Amino acid sequence: MVAPSMTLRQPLFLVVCLLAGVFLILGSLFVAMPGIAASIYGFPSRDPAAMLYVRAIGFRDVALAAYLLGLAVTGQRKALSVVLTGTTLIPVGDLLLLASSGAGRPMHYLLHGASLLGFAALALWSRQPGRAP
Repeated sequence: MVAPSMTLRQPLFLVVCLLAGVFLILGSLFVAMPGIAASIYGFPSRDPAAMLYVRAIGFRDVALAAYLLGLAVTGQRKALSVVLTGTTLIPVGDLLLLASSGAGRPMHYLLHGASLLGFAALALWSRQPGRAP
């Protein structure tokens, strides 16, 4: 079954745009203030190389926001579904990195786990037939 295009008034469009906004803000924070962002991410080091890594995470999140927003605004529901499905790999990788570093606290696992569940739920939702406005 092919999912139809989204419209500006559909709940999926609004939720995707909200999520894109969250990742745009987070990504911008990671790029502009990597020290503060590192603690949110669960990264204890303030080493210059670590701060470059945190900024890279920020640019990844800004790019993700751009993908999501672009696909939502252009109504490309099927492409959005593919991107959301692939994006579930980001929080899985983040969780694995936290676990392997031993630096993560329960809050960090909770944030990345919530991100994983959120992207998975949106990926499934985006595959459902849309309703006409």
